[in-house]
Amino acid sequence: MSNNSILVVGGGFAGITAALEAAEVGYEVYIVETNPYLGGRVAQLNQYFPKLCPPSCGLEIQFQRIKNNPKVKVITMADVASVSGSAGNYDVKITQRPRYVNERCTACGECEKATSTKVTSEFDFGTGTRGLAYKTHPFMFPMRYVVDAENASETELAAIKNACPYDAVVTDDAPKTIDLAVGAIVVATGWKPYDASNLTNLGGGKLKNVVTNMQFERLCAPNGPTGGKIQRPSDGAEPKKIAFVQCAGSRDQNHLNYCSYICCMASLKHVRYVRERSDASATIYYIDLRTPGRYDKFKSITEADDKLSLVKGKVAGIVEDAAGNPIVTVENALTGIKTDEKYDLVVLATGMQPSCAGLQAPAGSIDADGFVIDGEGIIAAGCAKQPLDVMKTAQSGTAAAMKAIQTVVGR
Repeated sequence: MSNNSILVVGGGFAGITAALEAAEVGYEVYIVETNPYLGGRVAQLNQYFPKLCPPSCGLEIQFQRIKNNPKVKVITMADVASVSGSAGNYDVKITQRPRYVNERCTACGECEKATSTKVTSEFDFGTGTRGLAYKTHPFMFPMRYVVDAENASETELAAIKNACPYDAVVTDDAPKTIDLAVGAIVVATGWKPYDASNLTNLGGGKLKNVVTNMQFERLCAPNGPTGGKIQRPSDGAEPKKIAFVQCAGSRDQNHLNYCSYICCMASLKHVRYVRERSDASATIYYIDLRTPGRYDKFKSITEADDKLSLVKGKVAGIVEDAAGNPIVTVENALTGIKTDEKYDLVVLATGMQPSCAGLQAPAGSIDADGFVIDGEGIIAAGCAKQPLDVMKTAQSGTAAAMKAIQTVVGR
């Protein structure tokens, strides 16, 4: 028996777009998301270009469309365990991790106040902490708390449960297995930041005042650990001199072979963040500055700022002095002069690595870099397919919905 339901693996911008486009023309769609929330990497941004809107702007509309459409079923904290069958007739097993909070949750926050234990926040890429009962961010969808039972003692769990006025905390919640029958699978598993600790010459993961571009994004976000104030991790001081190092691990045979497409734009955007908050100076060290299509305008406006220096040159190494200031060794490709320059903070533009890299694709296969390859009835979308920006990700999600519908139509 063939089936015309569609499974979307990943609830980031590509997955949400694919799901809504298919559901709004009448197909039943399941979104399976590993995080407790939808919105993927976009939810972790401070703003996205070219208009520098906050992520809630684009996501809020999508969440509204999901709420209004009974054809979209959302399964969070879940992963694909197995896929069998063929195009038009897939049998998919999903495993869902316990949230320990049911639908009665109103996100009132009483549970969060009941325990004072803090752990590192994954949402903030380790730049901040969260409680054992937590919301990742203010516009989280579904708007429901998560209880971190793994890190909580029995006493803390009991305190969290007792604090809830709605009886929404389920301490004996357990993993579930869900069986789905679908006709097509959209793989929108997104990307992960390249692991900066592999970049030993740049002090990635070791030097306190060397952060990644996504950590910097969280430091600038009003819902981030510093309330949007740019501070050095080592001492909380406001940096007056910041360096941005492009292609940190990208276009490098030892790391990521390819250009990650948006890192140059991200750093130009970060310079805007710095300049609207302070009088700090910024230097971007680059190999080539890539501002595709209409983004060139964004670059010309940004580089008109006399506090920004653009230096063509590859950074050879970063060390720190006794005060924790990063010292950047770089050779200027245009003058051939090699210098050591001291900064208060360095931001590494680490590349986009597909989430499936080093793992298995939930469906279909992956290439040598970890990008998902389309198969019959299996369609890759967004950054699972190639590095993209938000706008192109949305287009890719729409295209994937179209292909999924072509697979199941008339079945």
